[in-house]
Parts: sequence; structure tokens; C-alpha cells
Amino acid sequence: MTCCGCSRQTFNIFMLGLSFMFVFTAFQTCGIVEQTVLNGMNRDHPDFKGSGYYSLAMIYGVFALSNWLAPSVVSVLGRRVTLIIGAIIYTLFIGYFIYPIEWLLYVASAVLGFGAAIIWTAQGDFLTLNSDEDTLGRNSGLFWAMMQCSLVFGNFYVYFTFGDAKYISDATREQLFFGLLGVCCLGVLTMCTLRKRGDTDHSTLLAVSRPQLLTNQNREGGPWDALRRSFLLFKTREMLVLSICFAYTGLELTFWSGVYGTCIGNTLAFGTDAKRYIGISGMLIGAGEIVGGALFGLAGKRTNRYGRDPIVLLGFITHCAAFFIIFINLPENSPIDPSAIAPYITPNLGLALFTSFLLGFGDACYNTQIYTILGFMCPEDSAPAFALFKFVQSAAAMVSFFYSGHILLRWQLLILLVTNFMGLTAFLNVEFSTRRARGYLRINSDPPRDESAKFVDS
Repeated sequence: MTCCGCSRQTFNIFMLGLSFMFVFTAFQTCGIVEQTVLNGMNRDHPDFKGSGYYSLAMIYGVFALSNWLAPSVVSVLGRRVTLIIGAIIYTLFIGYFIYPIEWLLYVASAVLGFGAAIIWTAQGDFLTLNSDEDTLGRNSGLFWAMMQCSLVFGNFYVYFTFGDAKYISDATREQLFFGLLGVCCLGVLTMCTLRKRGDTDHSTLLAVSRPQLLTNQNREGGPWDALRRSFLLFKTREMLVLSICFAYTGLELTFWSGVYGTCIGNTLAFGTDAKRYIGISGMLIGAGEIVGGALFGLAGKRTNRYGRDPIVLLGFITHCAAFFIIFINLPENSPIDPSAIAPYITPNLGLALFTSFLLGFGDACYNTQIYTILGFMCPEDSAPAFALFKFVQSAAAMVSFFYSGHILLRWQLLILLVTNFMGLTAFLNVEFSTRRARGYLRINSDPPRDESAKFVDS
């Protein structure tokens, strides 16, 4: 069945990406500016002691724990309803910042953590169920590129809203978040247009799981079966090894979404417009994400010719270069306080903004390939698989947000560098094992039809 000349599956992927673009225009912009906005609250209202870093840590902590329950929620409510409820929770969180109350900040953060778990689990499941071997890479890239447009639009709005402000006043905060609230509501309405999927052939995708995960009875069971499948899948060798890569994506997510913009805004050498440059940095991170999603998804037949591993290797090299540039270009205490401390070179704004693009591009390299390898290995258990990915990623992000406001930039970069190497090694290990198990399948190519091969927990 087609809609407007495209298949129902393609329509669903497009609308999924569009709705996430609206919702995350609000949330990702909020995450980048939250610490800066709350610093302004602390200045205007001395009794307010809320911390953006602690709020984000609370979000990702509850996010991590809730991922164990998320497949059960999806099983009970269905994918479309779960997506809409999750988007409504994001909308309520954005609305909180119009009139912040300290104790409510952490309550709202905890509720959002649950909403994040269910929306991302439903998203991964919905994307996989509307894809097959030929379209999985394309759909992952299309969704990723569309969603990350949110960073460009949201931070463009931040740039003009902040103006030349040295700190964020109540009026500026209200103007910013009223606009973000309206965009988030538009995302909820767009999500209501998602349709039931048509028939999709999953026979060409690999099943990485214990045999008992693959029975029709278990696949169609209720919430307890969904929870049990999550535990069983997490115990497989492939998922345990990939968890190292998942953890790295959580650490670098924390850095580019919550720390790096604060570092730029706190670098006094960038002048009185330093806070405005947070918005430009966010736009360039988004540009890197969009370019990565387009290259490795939409143009998948050419860029994926040699498989997933070269793309992840490119992400590794890109992030290593970014971390080195940040190390020599920004003050070491800039994650914590405004700083005039001279780093190894005179702080260069152009170099700092170029690094923003590198951070986004490297993140896209990792995430697009994680999406494809999970959809490829776990087509019949996509909800548990994506829930486990988000569990490990958000747990790592929670830990990172707790220490981000307390340790110097050099140590944060060292942690990222080491885990970057570990994540690369883990991904390559699993990628090579899929080749040995079934013969290598190029994304968006014609696969062999050996349906019998599967991994079993070793």
C-alpha cells in the first residue's frame, strides 16, 4: 500500500523522523543550554540552587533503569501509543523551564527519564519493523539525519534569543522555552499520523539470540515475556561486547550535548558574545550529525561498500582529532566556571566551532552503525535490543553528568579517549563475528538467503 507515491513503511519512517525532529528540537536545545540557563536562575534567584548537570544525570539515571521496563510498556500499549505518551512527557519537561521550581526540577527529570526510555525503545522497534535488509541502512540514516536537524533549528533559535546577553535573564528564558514548548507540541501532533506497518520481510536479517527468544509464543507474549527476553538477550556474548561501544556513545553524548557548549560559553577569551556561540556550536554539531546520517544512510550503497567497520573507524579517528583540538584550545576549568586561563594555544573560536562539527560527525558514525547492526542481528527482538542499547548508553551518560561539573576538562577528555578506543575494539569484534557466522552482508545489497544461521549465547 502506498501513500503520496511512497510505501507505507517509507511514510512511517519519514513521519517518525519528522516528529522526533520537532520533539528533539526542544529537548536537545534544552540539554545544551540547561546549565547556562540555570546559572542565570541562580544569579537572579539566590535561593534557587538547581544544577543542570545534576538534572541531566537524573534523567539518564532513570532512563537507564527504565529501559528494563520499556519493552513491557511497548508490549502492553503498542508502539504508536508509547511514542505519543513519551513525546507528551518531553513536552511537559520543556514547559517546566518557563517557571522553574528547584524541587520540581529533579522530579521532572526523573519522569522524563522514564519517558525517554519508552519513546526510544518504541522508536527502535518501530524503525526495525518498517525495514528489511535492503532498507534498514537507508531508514536508519534517514531517521538520524532528520532527527538531528533539530540541533540546527533549535540552536539557531538560541543564537538569536540569547543575543549579546552575558547571562540568561528570566525574560530571555521564558521567551526561549515558550518557543521550544510550541515546537514540542507540534512533534506530538505529528506522531499521531504514524500508521500501522504493512508486511515487511525480515527473513534476510540475522537473529542474534538464544533459541528460545525466537519462538512465536515468546515474541507475541505479554510484558513479562518482554522483560524476560531483555534479560536473555543481554546475556548473549554479542550484546555484552557491544555494551562497551554503547557506553562510549553515552559518555560522548554527555560531552557534546551538555559539556562542550558550557565550555565555549565559559571561555572569556571569546568575548562578550561567548554565550551566543553556544547556539552556533549546537548548529554545527547538528550539521555534523546530518552529514553523517546522509552519507552513511541515504547514500548507503556507496559509503557502505566495505561494511560498517570502516565507518566506525572513521568515527574513532574523527573524535580523537576533536578531543586533541579541544585539549589545546579551551581552558581546562571551562566545564565548571567562566575562565580566562590560557590553554596551550590562544583560544580560537573558529577552531572551537570546527570541533563542534567533528563531534557531531563522529557521533553519527557510531550511532548509525549501531542502529543497523542491532536491526540486522535482532529483527525479532528489536524492542529489547534497542532498550538494552539505551540502558547502557544512558547509564554511562548519568555517570558522566555527575562528574562533568567537578573535574577538569583534561581528565574528561582522557576518559573519552580511552573509552573511544575500547568502543571501537568492541564494535569490530562483533562485526567480524557476524561475518564468520553467516557471510558478510553489505547494507543495502542483495543478501544470501541462508536463514538457518544464528548466534547462540556462548
